[in-house]
Amino acid sequence: MLMVISPAKTLDFSGAAYPHFTLPTQLEDSQELVEQLRELDVAQLSKLMKISDKLSILNQQRYQDFHPPFDLDNARQALLVFKGDVYKGIDIEHYGDEDLAFAQEHLRILSGLYGLLRPLDLIQPYRLEMGTKLGTARGKNLYEFWGQQLSDRLNLALETQTHPYLINLASNEYFKAIDPQHLNAKVIHIAFKENKAGVYKVIGIHAKRARGLMVNFVIKNRLQTIESLQQFTEEGYQFAPDLSHANEWVFCRG
Repeated sequence: MLMVISPAKTLDFSGAAYPHFTLPTQLEDSQELVEQLRELDVAQLSKLMKISDKLSILNQQRYQDFHPPFDLDNARQALLVFKGDVYKGIDIEHYGDEDLAFAQEHLRILSGLYGLLRPLDLIQPYRLEMGTKLGTARGKNLYEFWGQQLSDRLNLALETQTHPYLINLASNEYFKAIDPQHLNAKVIHIAFKENKAGVYKVIGIHAKRARGLMVNFVIKNRLQTIESLQQFTEEGYQFAPDLSHANEWVFCRG
């Protein structure tokens, strides 16, 4: 069983170095994107990424500073630096070596710049959302740039799984980079819903945290079968069989 999640815009590289790491497998592709982004000025970056001039200046500098080889002096492990809403549900501060080793085998992070990341892959600071319409020699956006590569990488990871299921805990923006028809596994999409006046609805901020909570639940309990996911009850969520389907499982609360 393999889980996929989205990255986060918020990054924190200030933590102590963790000695074990791997390197992203698609760094040559990342370098190709960086070299193109380096050619853009602040105004062009702001327009492309729909961000403020202040953030454009920050990210322009990040791309100027980007340089392999990656090591613990200039990079940190992906799972340790992402700090968005999803990652607030992952109790990474209390993870030991065995937790991180299990995460390395059963979790992948989709990234606009790095492609498919393992938790312990080193990354340098960046911002490049998957939905960015950055035209390259490969196409008009990042979906066309990555093509089938991410699905191919997932297939390689799925080959090592005893139970070859892909659990989608990523946002729509990021999962669109995957071709489910190309995967050698069944995909199960997970939805988290809140009771609002008797109607169950997806509330973005709560759903993001819940995705992280489920990742944490799987890692801490060493889960490897999809049936065990239905035992997830963190922060009041319950599996809702009446609202679920074969390829979409719904968890509700309230």
